[in-house]
Amino acid sequence: MSNVVFQVNIKGHRAKDEFQYSTKSWAKWCELNNFEHFVLTEPIYDLNYMNANWHKFFVLEMLENENIPYENVCIVDADTIVHPKCPNFFDEVGRKFGVVQSDGCYEWVNRSISLYHQHFFPDVFLKTWTYFNSGFIIANKTHEEFFDKVLQYYHDNVDKFIHAKSFWVGNDQTPLNYFTKMFEVDVKLLPNCYNLQ
Repeated sequence: MSNVVFQVNIKGHRAKDEFQYSTKSWAKWCELNNFEHFVLTEPIYDLNYMNANWHKFFVLEMLENENIPYENVCIVDADTIVHPKCPNFFDEVGRKFGVVQSDGCYEWVNRSISLYHQHFFPDVFLKTWTYFNSGFIIANKTHEEFFDKVLQYYHDNVDKFIHAKSFWVGNDQTPLNYFTKMFEVDVKLLPNCYNLQ
């Protein structure tokens, strides 16, 4: 059973020519390591209803529907580039939810944490030093129920999430951080070399 690298790169949605370098780099890395590379290029939902970034949570269902066997799946953003000699990070995560701590603009991170706490998750508390970037995630079959809960929460609160775009602090990343706390997901923080920002 193989591992899979999955990307959302929906045509026409904020697509940039540079994204081709991301896709090519991951395709090559997968080829070198004998892993599958799967790219979602068409939206599942209208993008006015659901931002492209939220489509990543359909990956386990899509792999199941496509009869693609897998052990783990690494979900990466279309603006990431992997070094061809990058080690096999799948070996480091076990059955946990693998992520990399966000080590970027802490003003943005704290503002995002605060706004989503205020408008969505008043009973859940995040710490800045455990906040992770959603551009690199490793999941497996044990996270199917978690992804179902994330998507259901989105559908149940879609108007609020559409309004949240006006926060200008991301759309899926901070909610995902809150969801891992809310649904008590066992998170494994991986070395930042896997998602330098």
